[in-house]
Amino acid sequence: MDTAELIESFSDFKEFKNIDRVTMMNILEDVFRSVIIKRYGDDSNYDVIINPDKGDLEMWRNRAIVHDGEVEDDNREVAVSDAVKVEPDFEIGEELSEEVKIAHFGRRNILSIKQFLASKINDLEKDSIYKKYKDRVGEIVTAEVYQVWKREILTLDDEGNELILPKSEQIPSDYFKKGDSLRAVVSKVDMRNATPVIILSRTSPVFLERLFEMEVPEIFDGLITIKNIVREPGERAKVAVESYDDRVDPVGACVGMKGSRIHGIVRELKNENIDVINYTSNAVLFITRALSPAKITNVKLNEETNHADVYLKPDQVSLAIGKGGHNIKLASRLTEFEIDVYRDSEEDVEDVDLEEFADEIESWIIDELKAIGCDTAKSVLDLSVSEIVKRTDLEEETAAELHKILEAEFE
Repeated sequence: MDTAELIESFSDFKEFKNIDRVTMMNILEDVFRSVIIKRYGDDSNYDVIINPDKGDLEMWRNRAIVHDGEVEDDNREVAVSDAVKVEPDFEIGEELSEEVKIAHFGRRNILSIKQFLASKINDLEKDSIYKKYKDRVGEIVTAEVYQVWKREILTLDDEGNELILPKSEQIPSDYFKKGDSLRAVVSKVDMRNATPVIILSRTSPVFLERLFEMEVPEIFDGLITIKNIVREPGERAKVAVESYDDRVDPVGACVGMKGSRIHGIVRELKNENIDVINYTSNAVLFITRALSPAKITNVKLNEETNHADVYLKPDQVSLAIGKGGHNIKLASRLTEFEIDVYRDSEEDVEDVDLEEFADEIESWIIDELKAIGCDTAKSVLDLSVSEIVKRTDLEEETAAELHKILEAEFE
């Protein structure tokens, strides 16, 4: 193995790993100086000249010319009789510079040099990737799916760096196959066994925030501020926005003309419903807006316990709770108030759909009741406990408890 071969293998790293020229030169010089020290004990009288771009590496040993018989250190001194063999004009007191060939180090040392070079460069590359992505936490990146596993997806960025998208950070309806391009936010960067591990996320609120910054220039320019974002990935999200310019409608700007701006975000998030809400420091008004699209009759706050009792007409309760309870959960997280929903007392005389008792009555029981034509609270109360037992598979104790729950709604 010669100098050119070593440099060529090193240049491959430069081409594909983007290691700068100065760093390359420093690593090469350190490696070869360590070999010189190992072989000769000292490197202070050696010059190492490197030109990685051209594939050149030269090592020169400088020795002082002394009288014959006065050489005390072969590594630092040379007899004048030997010096004149190189150049007849040499005189005592001058310095002889001789090139040291890599071949002089022996095959074992040469292989060691190559291995050490590869190790140093790999370590440097790992450190470079770690620092690069550590500074990009919170940014959106585009990567290509390389491998799909049960618990995670391995993706590659433009430079071939590996980025991991865990199953827990994927939207439930996400489906990717090898070769697909995906967008995600850099969630965190860890070092595991001296190797950087870059974790991506598509479920993080930060991902939604960055998408808004990309789609809404007023947010990017700072005219509109995102105060808070809460998400149930793939289902629903609520975004509280505020404008520092009275002439700018923050909600309208985020949604865009006929939803032009928000549609792109919704598609990226696999049709996740996004509610954009005008932020206000008025807690009652904020809670009212957060429970949209439900229309609120009244709100009673306990700011000491961060608890809110919200009263609505019966036909608005299901809207406030939302499918799977997502709407009320997100409203609570957005406003930082624990919200309880109550039917407006003025409407107690009206009937209530059984589905609105889903948090108190198991779904299979509701299905049993619907099967006999009872889909409202009053239609069930019109039947006695014994009649319910006779017409369904419910036990007497269950039917009695059912009556108790429904009656409480009309007391």
